[in-house]
Amino acid sequence: MKVLVIGGAGYIGSHVVKEMMKAGHEVTVFDNLSSGLRCNLFPKNGFIYGNILIQADIEAAFAQGFDAFVHLAAFKAAGESMEKPEKYSVNNITGTINIMNAAVKYGCKKMIFSSSAAVFGAPEYLPMDEDHPKNPENYYGFTKLEIERFMAWYDKLKGMRFAALRYFNAAGYDPDGEIRGLEQNPQNLLPRVMEVAAGMKEGMKVFGNDYDTRDGTCIRDYVHVTDLARAHVMALDYITKNDKSLTVNLGTEKGTTVKEIIEASRRITGKAIPAEDVERRPGDPACLYATSKRAKELLGWEPKYSDVDTLVKTTWEVYK
Repeated sequence: MKVLVIGGAGYIGSHVVKEMMKAGHEVTVFDNLSSGLRCNLFPKNGFIYGNILIQADIEAAFAQGFDAFVHLAAFKAAGESMEKPEKYSVNNITGTINIMNAAVKYGCKKMIFSSSAAVFGAPEYLPMDEDHPKNPENYYGFTKLEIERFMAWYDKLKGMRFAALRYFNAAGYDPDGEIRGLEQNPQNLLPRVMEVAAGMKEGMKVFGNDYDTRDGTCIRDYVHVTDLARAHVMALDYITKNDKSLTVNLGTEKGTTVKEIIEASRRITGKAIPAEDVERRPGDPACLYATSKRAKELLGWEPKYSDVDTLVKTTWEVYK
């Protein structure tokens, strides 16, 4: 199939592009390079420089004729979304509506969307399944949940089939070492640990060491980015073969503590990685992890690369 990957020069997007190509799809990347990197583009792909907020840009892209598209173009800093909701409304919500309208206009009715565990908010039970109550605790999560609702309506009214993939914590890098572009201003734990290990930062903070967990630090569900990318390919196959939409959680069904990530990083890198215990951050739940039973049943998806050592080793390879 001809697939347009919007945000395909970014950290997750570039891994999705690689897996789509491996599966035999003809891929074109659409990106404004605001956080994506030219070095993440593959020579054999088409590349369209454009902005999802400019309707003419996104329409010109879809006018080239695509069978399906992957939408990964969103701002994702949860904390910033609480301070600048306007920015997230315009980019995440208006931008997505622009994309969906252009796709419908040019008959591209298969959409793979990078949703997020942020749609759920604080866990009411664990592991979190797809039916868990959805009460986002930040505006970023709210935008992702609203987009899921838009997609459900476009499915009903316009026949647009979608897959909403709710990522938990994306981590790691391409095990083959082909994708090496460092994430810009990373918010997640593992890149921050690696910045310290590589001497880019002097030390790091651990927010809270008094949670009710096995070592007092927060537990999160870290999923290797290549495993997430594989799920996009499987989801496209599913909505194509079954002509119906899909919403699944993508997690490992087990959590890892902040301290466990830091200790594994010290062992693998051989670096000291100074880490200072500080106060908890407001709104950080003690424990978050998913069940991916539905993804396994419907897609045959299981994580292959999401053990802690592989996450750390593949990330260290690009930072060292």
